[in-house]
Order: sequence, then C-alpha cells, then structure tokens
Amino acid sequence: MPSLIPFHLPRRRFLHWTPLVLAALWSAGLVWFAADVPDQIDDPATTTDAIVVLTGGSERLDAGLSLLRRKMGRKLFVSGVYRGIDVTELLRLSRQKPEELECCIVLGHTADNTAGNAIETAAWMRAEGYHSLRLVTANYHMRRSLTEFRHAMPAVTIVAHPVFPDKVKHDQWWLWPGTAHLIASEYTKFLAAELRHWAERQEESF
Repeated sequence: MPSLIPFHLPRRRFLHWTPLVLAALWSAGLVWFAADVPDQIDDPATTTDAIVVLTGGSERLDAGLSLLRRKMGRKLFVSGVYRGIDVTELLRLSRQKPEELECCIVLGHTADNTAGNAIETAAWMRAEGYHSLRLVTANYHMRRSLTEFRHAMPAVTIVAHPVFPDKVKHDQWWLWPGTAHLIASEYTKFLAAELRHWAERQEESF
C-alpha cells in the first residue's frame, strides 16, 4: 500500500533513534549530577531545630553526634535504624559515652529506603513541632535525599550537611569503577524519585 510508506518510514526512524537520544540525555544528566555532588559543607554554622542522620555509614552518625555535642540542634533523629538497636547500643557502637548524649537522641525504626526516611522524619518533626533540620547523609546521596525530604515536608527549612566517604572519589570519578557505578546508580534513583513526584503532582491536579 504505497500510501502508508511515507508514514511508516519516519516512524521507524524515530523508533530507531529514540533509545540513542534517551541514552545521550541520560549521559548528559549523569555528568551534571556527578558535578553537582557536594565537595564541601556550604552552611556549617546555621543552628536548626533538629539534626537528622540517615543510616548507611559510620561517617554520618559520627557527624550527627558531633553536631549534637556542639548544640547545632535540640535533638538528633537517626532514621532507618535496625530494629532491636536502642540508643545505648548505638552510642556504644559509635564509641560514645551514653550518659553524655542519650537524652537528646531519637531513633526511627520504620524506614528502609530514602523515601521512607523522609516520611518517617516528617512524622517525627510534626510530633516535635519542629520547623527546621540539618540533614546528614553522604555527599553522593544528598541530592536525592533533599528531593524526598522537600517533597515530604515542603514547609520545613532543610540545611544540607554532607559527609564525604573515603570510598567515593569525587575527582575524576569516571576513572574509579566503584565510584562511577555508585554515582550512576544514585543518579538513576534520583531520576526515578523526580518522575514519581511529578506523576503524583499530575494526579493531584486532576
């Protein structure tokens, strides 16, 4: 059927090029995402109502405890802690003296991913009547964490406080297979979170 040829050829070309275009866009976004991974703490001085640590590395908890000792927040909330671990045990594992900080630490046990961390923290913030927090997590994880936390509590002021794991090589990250895989994985999860929030906003608009 000659009349169909002009229609099918452009469509086939479009379908052929679409994966390549999407791959190019993903790659360009990855370069931007990697360049945006923080290499310093932009605001180390602002005091907030709470300090929030997302579990996943010893550097995060150490940073949170240090902030609490310096009175950078009224309480420290640790989100995503394994069930069965209490404050005393957590401090012991961190080689801290329980009597010094135990009064001001709260553990969250329900979250098992970043979105869950945000939901769990939002509920705790509402219960405490808090309006600002300092968010402590790894530098490569910060952008996705901010996306989830700002979505869960848009009225709360969030100060980013990244920590810098030794295993993550920020300079020339593409030369380090472990870091390259980590950043690519985190970027893909970030895109998925942004897409999920966009879809939720579209549903709410109808």
